[in-house]
Amino acid sequence: MNHNSIIHHVSIINHDAEESFNFYRNILGLNLLMKTVNQENYEMYHVFFADKYGRPGTEVTLFEMKEGKDNQFGANAFDRLLFKVPSVESLKYWEARFDEYEICHYGIEVYTDRSLIRFEGPDNTPLGLIVISDQENVHQFNTDEESTVPVEYQILGLDSIHARVRYPKASIEHFQQLYNWTSVGQQTFFDTDLTVEILHNHNQDMYHEIHFIYDTFNPLEDQGFGGIHHVAISAEDEGELQEVETALDKLNMIHSPIKNRGFFKSIYYRDPNQLLFEVATLKLNMKEITFEDKAFQDIPLYLPEHLEEKRAYIENQLQK
Repeated sequence: MNHNSIIHHVSIINHDAEESFNFYRNILGLNLLMKTVNQENYEMYHVFFADKYGRPGTEVTLFEMKEGKDNQFGANAFDRLLFKVPSVESLKYWEARFDEYEICHYGIEVYTDRSLIRFEGPDNTPLGLIVISDQENVHQFNTDEESTVPVEYQILGLDSIHARVRYPKASIEHFQQLYNWTSVGQQTFFDTDLTVEILHNHNQDMYHEIHFIYDTFNPLEDQGFGGIHHVAISAEDEGELQEVETALDKLNMIHSPIKNRGFFKSIYYRDPNQLLFEVATLKLNMKEITFEDKAFQDIPLYLPEHLEEKRAYIENQLQK
């Protein structure tokens, strides 16, 4: 089941939606898909970025949380999100761009025989850019002529997620059972004493990896601003989503009911290391919107049909 899955999207907690919007759109050059609301809390913006067609596999989303604390680094947590870029030359461009905007980064490195650059986003969110893998071609991806970043250097989509866990075998077995991702073996995690095991998917259009880092040294993460809230894996349709629900029941894993988000349907659960996963259907159900170069506050709030009747109330809640 679910043998063709990809990383559908990754969701991050940020303290200020407008500041994060400016970073992801104006510095990273990502395309704004929609500005909407967290459907569990109407006082929180939920901002979606993706390629210009809104393809799953290119989406990163931001939850605004006005009150709370900074994320406390630790285990049993998603450690870093990496985006795809076309080439080593593009990394050189980004290194200079990060210097220009005074963004913390660690220079160009090599990891798993691929060049990358690790950097910190708003609220010190751990992010990275990595050159596409050998089995990928830059022409598989969509670029945006209107981006603030030249086409030849643009971010192409999501590449991989790093997860730091106490018991990697448990997470790996769960991932293989549910999604049939394949292990490419173990290696040392950068220049540390930690071991990482890497799984990859089998989708011909969107190659993705998840890196499980074996970490018994650090305390457990205390999630807050800058933390990666959850990772969503794709399901082809609602039928496949129901198959995932059945499989989770057989594995005695607690999960949410299937939720209709309006844009897609999804289910949430925690894996054996308490990582929060969502499984979301691929088809994106939303109207096409053009934002041009509007500032964050001038961009209209997009709501799915089932929330439209609550628009006045929701907009009032967001102003609090």
